[in-house]
Amino acid sequence: MFKRMQLLGLIMGFLAIGSVQAEDVYSSGRAGEVQRVDDGTEFRVCADQDNLPYSNKNLEGFENKIAEVLANDLNKKLAFTFWYDRMGFIRNTLSAKKCDVIMGTTSDYDALRTSKPYYRAGHVFVYKKSSGMKITGWDSPDLKKATIGIVGQSPATIALNDYGLMPNARPYRMQRDLNLPPSYLIDDLLAGDIDVAIMWGPIGGYFAKQSKEPLEVVMVPDYEMVNAKGKTNWNISVGVRKADKERMAMIDAALERNKDKINKILDDYGIPHMPVVEGDSIMKVYRKGKEVNKETRGDAIPKTE
Repeated sequence: MFKRMQLLGLIMGFLAIGSVQAEDVYSSGRAGEVQRVDDGTEFRVCADQDNLPYSNKNLEGFENKIAEVLANDLNKKLAFTFWYDRMGFIRNTLSAKKCDVIMGTTSDYDALRTSKPYYRAGHVFVYKKSSGMKITGWDSPDLKKATIGIVGQSPATIALNDYGLMPNARPYRMQRDLNLPPSYLIDDLLAGDIDVAIMWGPIGGYFAKQSKEPLEVVMVPDYEMVNAKGKTNWNISVGVRKADKERMAMIDAALERNKDKINKILDDYGIPHMPVVEGDSIMKVYRKGKEVNKETRGDAIPKTE
């Protein structure tokens, strides 16, 4: 849904546990190849070859770096199978057994066995510091005057609509366009085509940090208690195949041992993150949202006048 959405250099040569062979790192995962047999020595990650800040073929993404930490901890050889992170990604990688680990997925994604969450992310408002705007929430007056770039059908559009801001919106397609770089919303913001970008936090935070022009990055208030479809904050986990119970137990232990290293990577990359909310799930939010709306007779919906 999200991604999918940087190491400081290409991992070449030797890791602490031994060499990473080029054919292991750059396996393309083409359909029709003979099914790989896992011999237990690899930590093989399913990843996108051109999707910063998460990953790329030069191993410059923050998920590349976190994968390296986990592989070293588990004394496994780090390897990647690359496939563009769009429709069919899991089918052509993890489900085809061309790789074993997805580094970032929502913790309640029921198609996978997921780890204990290792960070929590949400959507962000991004705008130029030089604009003089001050945006802290959906009711900020400056939002009513701004041209707002937002991914169509993303959860943040629910609150945008409820606050009467849809006429200000410039929508961007949800399905990834491989002709555009992952930074396309920030690029349009810097070009002056939009005044505010509302986007998934890891992407917005990373490219804002890379920008030569100073940008403000502000967390979007979660809307989950008003409308579950407007939930914008999510726990993020590692994912494996449903049957891989033992693999997940090892990953959970490695995540726990390396929490400080992982948080430092997130901070180094400018990834906005917040404490994990234990037990958070979309169904739990949906039930709570129904209770809130029943108790308030709908008064939780903001007035747009």
